[in-house]
Amino acid sequence: MADRPVSGLPCALEYRAEIERRMGGRPPAVFLDYDGTLTPIVENPEEAVISGSMREVVRSLARRCQVCVVSGRDRRTVQRLMGLEDLVVAGSHGFDIWSPERGEIGHEASAGYEGLIGEVEGRLREELRGIGGVVIEPKRASVAVHYRHVAAEGRPRVREVVDALLASRPGELKVTPGKMVYEVQPNLEWDKGRAVLYLIQTLGLEDDFPIYLGDDVTDEDAFRALSGRGVGIYVGEPDDPEAAGRTTAADYLLRSVDEVERFLDSLAR
Repeated sequence: MADRPVSGLPCALEYRAEIERRMGGRPPAVFLDYDGTLTPIVENPEEAVISGSMREVVRSLARRCQVCVVSGRDRRTVQRLMGLEDLVVAGSHGFDIWSPERGEIGHEASAGYEGLIGEVEGRLREELRGIGGVVIEPKRASVAVHYRHVAAEGRPRVREVVDALLASRPGELKVTPGKMVYEVQPNLEWDKGRAVLYLIQTLGLEDDFPIYLGDDVTDEDAFRALSGRGVGIYVGEPDDPEAAGRTTAADYLLRSVDEVERFLDSLAR
């Protein structure tokens, strides 16, 4: 299915019966982005703590079916902010996967790049240290450069530094854009979509009906990976400036974190 404008998506709450029919009696397997999906986007990422009511809804849903959190954040950070230790969490866009039953779940793209990531972090800190508002976040398999708090005139310089870094290591690195962030990663064929398919296989979820909820550009890989076999739900206001003109591979829309909570609660019942 071709991507379509976010503004043209039907509301998942209003089309809940249709989603139920698409499930065909299969149990859901629910995959959730974190920032912008389980908690609103905030100015300070450390303040993105899940609400008590959302935590209880997610906990209740996890008692009924498999729930996995798939985030660009560092996996341990997501676990701390959620306050839930009994969920499968795939951090760093799926490079770092952890299960409460099995501990760390390795895969071919999950290790061996520590030295490269360390070099990337060091260079970014050196070349961006004079730009106010930049936040550099090292993760297990990537380095995120947040520029939400950088003045407009400084943002082109942030992009120049990231581009120069990629050009200096041809074929070794790639950048994944997000909401006011550049994610510098090893140039591997791995993303949230591949992580979700890997989780479906590894956790034995082939007979379940996968439902993925996310708001970021990086979630599009998961929407596309599940096209034809599950449901993708875009989270966000269509008229949000950051979503202006955006198209998506998702099937449905939820406009806010509150609507996400209501939808997950309906699945849990």
